[in-house]
Amino acid sequence: MLRSTSLRRAAPVLLILPLLSGAPSAGAEGPVAGSLQDQFAAAAERHGVPAGVLLAVSYLQSRWDAHGGAPSVTGGYGPMHLTDAVTALAEAPHHSEGEEDARGDEARPPRVGAGAPLPSAGALPARLRTLERAAALTGRPAEELRTGTAANIEGGAALLAAAQREAGLPASADPADWYGAVARYSGAEDSGTAAVYADEVFEVIRGGESRRTDSGQVVTLPADPDVAPARGQLAALGLRAPARGPVECPPEVACEWIPAPYEELGGGDYGNHDKADRPVSQSVDYIVIHDTEASWDTTLKLVQDPAYVSWQYSLRSSDGHIAQHVPLKDVGWHAGNWFVNAKSVGLEHEGFLTSPDSWYTEAMYRTSARLVRYLAKRYGIPLDRQHVLGHDNVPGTVASTIRGMHTDPGPYWDWAHYFKLLGRPITPSAGPDAGVVTIRPDYVSHRPLYTGCAKAGEACAPHGSGAVRLHTAPSADAPLVKDIGLRPGGQDSTTGVNDTGARASTGQSYAVAERRGDWTAVWYLGQKAWFHNPQDGPTAVNGRGLVLTPREGLASVPVYGRAYPEAAAYPAGVPVQPVSPLPYRLLAGQRYVVGDRTPGEYYYAPVFDSSGHRVVRGREEYYEIQFGHRVAFVKAADVRVSQS
Repeated sequence: MLRSTSLRRAAPVLLILPLLSGAPSAGAEGPVAGSLQDQFAAAAERHGVPAGVLLAVSYLQSRWDAHGGAPSVTGGYGPMHLTDAVTALAEAPHHSEGEEDARGDEARPPRVGAGAPLPSAGALPARLRTLERAAALTGRPAEELRTGTAANIEGGAALLAAAQREAGLPASADPADWYGAVARYSGAEDSGTAAVYADEVFEVIRGGESRRTDSGQVVTLPADPDVAPARGQLAALGLRAPARGPVECPPEVACEWIPAPYEELGGGDYGNHDKADRPVSQSVDYIVIHDTEASWDTTLKLVQDPAYVSWQYSLRSSDGHIAQHVPLKDVGWHAGNWFVNAKSVGLEHEGFLTSPDSWYTEAMYRTSARLVRYLAKRYGIPLDRQHVLGHDNVPGTVASTIRGMHTDPGPYWDWAHYFKLLGRPITPSAGPDAGVVTIRPDYVSHRPLYTGCAKAGEACAPHGSGAVRLHTAPSADAPLVKDIGLRPGGQDSTTGVNDTGARASTGQSYAVAERRGDWTAVWYLGQKAWFHNPQDGPTAVNGRGLVLTPREGLASVPVYGRAYPEAAAYPAGVPVQPVSPLPYRLLAGQRYVVGDRTPGEYYYAPVFDSSGHRVVRGREEYYEIQFGHRVAFVKAADVRVSQS
């Protein structure tokens, strides 16, 4: 039953935990003046909003981080994610790196998506301009709302209070009475998305949260497990009903059907995906995480263009709303590798990976994790980084395509938090002498220098990252390891934000080659690669797993970007696809962590009429391995597998 609005419950007590060494700490009388916790309490009292509601809304937007006043990927500022996309878009660079053939099938002409235009300020919806209204409600200058945490939190409280007043509801002390105001805060245009957002906020209220923010302060919301929100308030908001259509989504998310067209374009060309019958025809083994490099509205326009490319799902940053475009049985053109496309589902997340200090909302992380858990259960996909790939982990198909492969979602995607939401936190599974390590730096405090966000060679804004740098020797002064696929001339890798040549990311597992003091070496792209891994601040956890090495008698074995069948497997009428190795070698004595064992497969789908489409499956089998920053494949006959 819904709690009656005539009942009143006391606002939750704000619990203060000690802060970082050197920071002010809370005394027995409550929050220290000026602390984040105090700022939430003061804003809640000033505007008559229950403190638990204000804290929970902020947690779902930013996890209480301020990001140094820098905007999110959709122009949201501060702990309350007050949106000022006009300012953010004017300051942020637009990135569309790599001339990747999204389809990645050499049997057909390349399909390269053009760079997406930025939206004009006049076309921005109200959900991307909430800071403007917060300024009017509080009388605070816009710059103060963007950069000052106290002002930003007050702006969020003012927006919630205004939503409550506009609904004709009193400023109740009971969090349960604020369901409609929270739903309105999401900025969602449909009732389904608004309800999912509000339900997530009240899940935070019921379960409570506590974390150390990017300012070094601990903020805590005590659990309030008995709160029963007044969901009936949603109907009074006047939002449109969700257009679900034939979506394939978990029931607890808001998902609508915006189909990608399957159309003939003339001259034998068609778009923008391929019909298939998965998983009957082929197993679905991978989930690929992308960012859109475009605004939400532009993303939807692009995927509805038959001359463009496609993916299964798009996710909106501000509230986590999902749009499905391609049925799961069909093959999207998204990963730049036809073998991976044919066996994967693509998720595009609204954002720009190189915007200075770019960050994604908690709302989108949570919705994305729910969708990935649903897909993993549906297809039996293991929840690990051999199967949940970033676009930047998908290999080039052949040597000539390596340099053009896309690099999203990049070093600022928080894989550790994402896998915690997936229910698979990255934790140690072996002792200090383990033969495998899994990359796992502390995202907030680990801030390696990147360059090229706004301008080539120019330092990016300091930002948390889940990626570590790999050197040729156990020293920060040693050169970075080389990637001969990216730089055939043998030049060193760089600190560029799009340079994946000497980068290992959170969740990726590598075989240990050597340990020396605070440094650990792993096998990487056919060489020994060192990263800083001190005992008092480790950037990896120890683990175990299957590893492989060249079988006895072989000095090295070739490495492939796709697992295609042998020539004898192709029936008449289906052109044989070359099994072309990449320009790397896996040398005797080196070990690499094993993902899947898979038969060589090729999905032949070159024309609009799908009646002649064929899956070619060979006798040759392959192992997927974590070879560099990207995965790769080796022939099972070439290697020997053992436990690390």
